[in-house]
Amino acid sequence: MAENRVHLSRTEPEAYKALAAFSDTVARICTANGIDDRLKEIVMLRSSQLNGCAYCVRVHTDRAITAGLTTDEMMQIGAWRESGVFTDRERAGLELAEAYVNIGDGGVSDEVYDSVGSVLTEKEYAALSWACVSINAFNRVAVAGRYPVPPRGQ
Repeated sequence: MAENRVHLSRTEPEAYKALAAFSDTVARICTANGIDDRLKEIVMLRSSQLNGCAYCVRVHTDRAITAGLTTDEMMQIGAWRESGVFTDRERAGLELAEAYVNIGDGGVSDEVYDSVGSVLTEKEYAALSWACVSINAFNRVAVAGRYPVPPRGQ
C-alpha cells in the first residue's frame, strides 16, 4: 500500500535549497582542507548506511564509484574495523562518521576524538565533521520522508 508523506524538498523548497547550499559549502571546505572525494564519499556512504537511508546510500555509492572506490572496498565499509583495505585516514573518517551518527550516545568520545585527531589535522577534522553534519541532515530528510529507491532502470 502506497503511503503519502510530506516531501520536505517540495513542500518547503527554500529550506531544502539552503541545506543544498550548506552541502556545497561543506564540499568546498573539504576540498580546501585536503579531504579528497574518495574519503568524503566513504564517510557519506557509511553515515547513510548506519542511518538506514537507502536514498543517500544510492547517491553516495554512485559518487564513491566516481571517486575511485571499487566494489570490493564499498562492500567492506560495513566491516571496516576487520578490513585491511582502508588507509589510516579513511579509518579515521569512518570512526568519526560512526560517532556523528551515534551522537546521542554521549557525543564524540575523548577516545574517538584523540584517535581521529592523531591522524587528521585540525582542518581535516573540522571539514569531515561538517561533512558528517551535512549527510546526517540529508539522511533525516530522506528517511523521514521515505524517499523512494526503485530498482535501477525505473
